[in-house]
Amino acid sequence: MLNNKVVKNASWIIVCRVVQSIVSLVIGSITARYLGPSNYGLINYASSLVAFVVPIMQLGLSGILVREIVNAKPEEEGEILGTALVLSFVSSLLCIVGIMSFVWLMNGNETETIIVCALHSVVLVFQALEMIQYWFQAKLKSKYTSITMLVAYVIVSIYKVYLLVTGKSVYMFALSQVIDYFIIAFVLIILYNRQKSSSLRFSIERAKNMFSRSKYYIISGMMVAIFAQTDKIMLKNMIDDSAAGFYAAACTCAGVTGFVFNAIIDSLRPKVLESKNVSQEAFEFNVTRFYSVIIYFSLIQCIGITVFAELIVKILYGEQYFASVNALRLIVWYSTFSYLGSVRNVWILAEEKQKYLWVINLSGALTNVALNFIFIPIWGIMGAAFASLVTQIFTNVVMGFIIKPIRRNNILMIKGLNPVPIISIIKRGIKK
Repeated sequence: MLNNKVVKNASWIIVCRVVQSIVSLVIGSITARYLGPSNYGLINYASSLVAFVVPIMQLGLSGILVREIVNAKPEEEGEILGTALVLSFVSSLLCIVGIMSFVWLMNGNETETIIVCALHSVVLVFQALEMIQYWFQAKLKSKYTSITMLVAYVIVSIYKVYLLVTGKSVYMFALSQVIDYFIIAFVLIILYNRQKSSSLRFSIERAKNMFSRSKYYIISGMMVAIFAQTDKIMLKNMIDDSAAGFYAAACTCAGVTGFVFNAIIDSLRPKVLESKNVSQEAFEFNVTRFYSVIIYFSLIQCIGITVFAELIVKILYGEQYFASVNALRLIVWYSTFSYLGSVRNVWILAEEKQKYLWVINLSGALTNVALNFIFIPIWGIMGAAFASLVTQIFTNVVMGFIIKPIRRNNILMIKGLNPVPIISIIKRGIKK
């Protein structure tokens, strides 16, 4: 069986995210029907711009915090977290200025777009403070973050119901995520202060030390954001708000089961990293099984959503969003390859090969932008979906064979195609 602590940690994450996912689907689909494709697309345009700059706001720290805390002495944890929070908070303010400058340049004559983006961008401040969640991940105490996120989402869902009942404007919906992240950040800081081994504090020396390792993740994260968000941003600016709304609906449907994969990745990451300190054999054993679980759960998801795509869109969004169906059938497959990239990043972190991330993701970003420019004018939202699928395959599989120092990871990925590890992980579990 799996390590008991890992099982409990994963269980908390999965249960809370199942509930959150159900609430999200219900409220989100009702909201999308109420707003219509155009306003729904506008909200998602603002969300995409925020997601685009998150890697800059985080300064790559999210890629190293778990490992930093796992390897740190208890008295150093407060300094690590405090330094990360200060750096990301200052960065969030600069990112808000950047977003509004972009919107003013691209959509200067659209007052509604400017206001929605300004309101939504405030979320970056609280996302910066929410980085304290990585301490809970490292300590396998994800029940605290899971419950907090669930409670916050329920509160925000009640807020959205109020907006729907009273017929409020799109501006009020733009504030919903800000409220969500504010609650999460506020509660997690309180919980940390009650369980802390050391107080939060800032250190310039620690900042320099952490940045020397996290800097590789900044460009890497930016490139990931480019090929994750460019399609939505380009659809808005090259076609219209409705196209962005249809595409956003397809992406949401494809991510219905995403909480399962996020829970698996968040729960297993610390144990996989720890096994690197045991032996290379144990580490590769765990990475292979990590891949195996992700691959076969993804296949089940992809086949199911591809077959029932029309029914899923009809139930969740209604006939006015039927233009999303075919795009959904492609998008769900590219999400599979993005999960493979998450496992690869764990391997890269453990093997300290972060310097190759910028090459991988820069290649992916350039590929995605080029393909979107070619296919969006021809196929619309289907062109954006196709561009993203090709990009994910190229970035997370093909580039692994091209770059020699990370080919070992691809070998482990191929070994993960063997279904036997799925049975093995249940019988043997992750090696201690």
